[in-house]
Amino acid sequence: MKASLATRSRAELAGTALLVGIGCGSIVAGANAGGFSQWVLAVAWFLAVLIPVLAFARVSGAHLNPAVTLMLVGARRFPPREAAPYILAQVAGAFLGVGAVLISLGGAAHLGATLPRGGDLPRTFVYELAFTVALLFSVIYLSWPQKVVKTWELFLPAIVVGFSTYFIGPWTGSSLNPARTIAPAVLSGDYLGTWVYFAAAFVACALSAAFAWFVEPRVRPTSAQPKVASSGVQIE
Repeated sequence: MKASLATRSRAELAGTALLVGIGCGSIVAGANAGGFSQWVLAVAWFLAVLIPVLAFARVSGAHLNPAVTLMLVGARRFPPREAAPYILAQVAGAFLGVGAVLISLGGAAHLGATLPRGGDLPRTFVYELAFTVALLFSVIYLSWPQKVVKTWELFLPAIVVGFSTYFIGPWTGSSLNPARTIAPAVLSGDYLGTWVYFAAAFVACALSAAFAWFVEPRVRPTSAQPKVASSGVQIE
């Protein structure tokens, strides 16, 4: 029996709180300790994604990201009426996670806010767009119609985020997630270039949803089958 929308939304809240709390917490902890190397931060963000995905994928699909939810709606793999509760839960979870970081570790490093290095907004847009598309493509693969996902395949989004943190983290902070962007920006009061991260995420949503539509017409479910899954992912 599939979980209720309320249960799935609570899973999204808890999962996003874990993701943002672990990820932003690693940045703040690194700043407090005098700095962590980029590969340490990459591993931290890999785990920040992997842990809640493994914990909640079977409950809610572990979207943990408004960009993922909106892309799945655009690709007709997730019910539009359930998008708002998911996104509200994700944003609330992000604030909960960053709030926990602020209370436990303090407000160093702008609470892990994503800031364009040198104020370079065009570069930030391109880098964020490219890696957000990569993240969403991993979700397209996992949510392919009638696909049953193996547990090891759930590592894919975390791997993308880990690589993103390593390669573009020094330049953009590596967001790929509007909820992860907005929470530390609001709580730290630093909104430099925030709109660019949102723009990159939403363009990535549109491109990825369009790609899903073009590449899967022959495998779209028939009228006798559900057009969307309750979570977007079916796990073995």
